Amino acid sequence: MGLMMKKLNTLVLASTVALAGSAFTVSAAEQTGDIHANDYNWMQFNIMYAIDEHPIANEDEATHNYLEMEFGGRSGFVDLYGYVDVFNLGNSDSGDKADGASKMFMKFAPRFSLDAITGTDLSLGPVQEVYLSTLFNWGGGAINTDGNGAGDVNMSFWGVGADVMVPWLGKTGMNLYGAYDINRKDWNGYQFSANWFKPFVFFEDKSFLSFQGYVDYQFDMDEEYSGTNSDGDFNNTEHGGAAFFGLYYHTDRFALGYGGKYFYHAYGLNDNAFKNEFWGGLDTTGWTHFLTATYKI
Repeated sequence: MGLMMKKLNTLVLASTVALAGSAFTVSAAEQTGDIHANDYNWMQFNIMYAIDEHPIANEDEATHNYLEMEFGGRSGFVDLYGYVDVFNLGNSDSGDKADGASKMFMKFAPRFSLDAITGTDLSLGPVQEVYLSTLFNWGGGAINTDGNGAGDVNMSFWGVGADVMVPWLGKTGMNLYGAYDINRKDWNGYQFSANWFKPFVFFEDKSFLSFQGYVDYQFDMDEEYSGTNSDGDFNNTEHGGAAFFGLYYHTDRFALGYGGKYFYHAYGLNDNAFKNEFWGGLDTTGWTHFLTATYKI
């Protein structure tokens, strides 16, 4: 469900200063010769239910359940986030993950701190730390390179990133990538990503409400990448993306939340992509809703 819960366990396990709203930060200025001085790690399991997840095939009931193992942390110069999704846990015949649809998906996003690698404080103004950033999306089906939209995603992203202090939101991870299609072995456009985790209401038992989310915006993509549909329109678009906005209630061990995610030309696909004489194509723009129950390890 994206990068929005990256600092979750850190906030829960950190001092009362963190619970007062300060984000857990690691910058070169905090390093005292030992780049492992601020190491941490976390893991949690999310049971999730998605409603109207885009892109939606015209005949699909676009709902499904899934289990997400989410993990992250910091070790020396490596800042890591990732998750593994397992869809349709009971192999239900209903929903859009039935009938041989993809069972698993993985996102893996290591970033490498240039501050820690060089031993130099590269912070400047609101920029707290600078990274070489990578992102890998794997899974979703059988590998397919014939351009018909089926098969695994298998995308990688390479670029630069930073932790930036944003008014009210606090520390926000930002990254700018070039996109590389591993299946086709071809570069195709760029992606800007931002993610945040903002506790904003605190209770006497130290539970809290958080506003968390992310934005992924893709641009300068090749419209002709997957050809045209039966109407003669390109299947792909030059730009698209998604924005997730979540409200979550956290205790030290559990969380419950709702998230709304708006897709605009999801994954760079136009509405009615891959439409033909037998199939009405895809709905790639609109809202998806997520319900989440979390157990923190």
